[in-house]
Amino acid sequence: MTESFLPHMNGVTNSVLHVLAHLRRRGDDVTVIAPSDTMFETNPLAEVHSSRRELCEGFPVIRVPSLPLPDYPKVRVAAGFVTRIRHLLAGIGPDVVHVASPFVLGWRAIQAADALGIPTVSIYQTEVPTYAARYRLPWATELLWQHVDRMHTSSTLTLVPSSFCREQLGRRGIKRLKTWRRGVDTARFSPARRSAELRSQISGSGEKLIGFVGRLAAEKQIEDLEVLDALPGTRLVIIGSGPLEETLRRRLKRAHFAGFQSGNELGRHVASLDIFVHPGEAETFCQTIQEAMAAAVPVVAVGRGGPLDLVDVGRSGWLYRPGDLQGMRSAVEHLLSDDSARSAFGRDASASVQGRTWEAVSNELIGHYARAVEVNRRVRSLRTRPRRSGTSAAEAASVG
Repeated sequence: MTESFLPHMNGVTNSVLHVLAHLRRRGDDVTVIAPSDTMFETNPLAEVHSSRRELCEGFPVIRVPSLPLPDYPKVRVAAGFVTRIRHLLAGIGPDVVHVASPFVLGWRAIQAADALGIPTVSIYQTEVPTYAARYRLPWATELLWQHVDRMHTSSTLTLVPSSFCREQLGRRGIKRLKTWRRGVDTARFSPARRSAELRSQISGSGEKLIGFVGRLAAEKQIEDLEVLDALPGTRLVIIGSGPLEETLRRRLKRAHFAGFQSGNELGRHVASLDIFVHPGEAETFCQTIQEAMAAAVPVVAVGRGGPLDLVDVGRSGWLYRPGDLQGMRSAVEHLLSDDSARSAFGRDASASVQGRTWEAVSNELIGHYARAVEVNRRVRSLRTRPRRSGTSAAEAASVG
């Protein structure tokens, strides 16, 4: 069950695709339930054997109706009711429901699975409440946090991608938290993909390239890179697409906008950078930082969220305090001014991620599935027998 899926490519979709590939190699049975591109349901369960069915990694994909976000039509929010999801899950009969970045569709899946006695593994991947202020809805922040609390308290297990997120959700009283990080494709993101030809196309005068990769959306705070746009001997490279592209083109007048890139071409663009900068404060993990590091590109990132775990300060990159844009600029200037330090940072960055394969982290995920099944069994057992006053079944099983 995923809130986001193809054709919309983002961190959630990317993780789901890698997990699906791993489950296919293992020979598991999987069904994907994802938002449709329309308000009409496609590939209902009754048609799962139709020659017209949609497949991904050989697995059937069931689409549920969805609506586009008004300011970002490529992002869709699932419509429908818990009853429909319960019907789908009852027909599939899964051992566990993997809920990728739950919010609307995922919350319905959690409720439906609970009604059927099926364990859920929910992936906390998007810090939606912090988006509210960026989208001029600060009044909604606490309401969104309350929704996050409900979803993850109701999940059998919640997997978080970083120590920051584990502490964040733990402080909110959410139990049964486990850490599950992301893998990185070190063949696609490799210093060997650095391209003198591409660098020349971007800047024929030999400027140092300072890059960003991601959605061009408010939560990424790309406008903060304006403090770097006029650095002498450099050029910003913005890789990605999104609703703020035209606004950013007006603000970052000297920047090169490379558009959306994927696959090996994305790897070539990343490896061809000299410094990678990520200013977004709402990153639960930040896969693009890990990919830049794999390509031996040193990182400058805001010191909040996932980057706190990824960047080894003074070795693979620098972190700056949220809001301290002069601190960001100073860190970039240090790496620009010292070629040997920049190279050393890049080597350390690449070495630090070499063991983080998708196969390794996907095998960890299988272990979490097994743990969720066991926790669910204990919770269900406790619900059927008397327990001491004031202790819920979920609390009694919280050590799972």
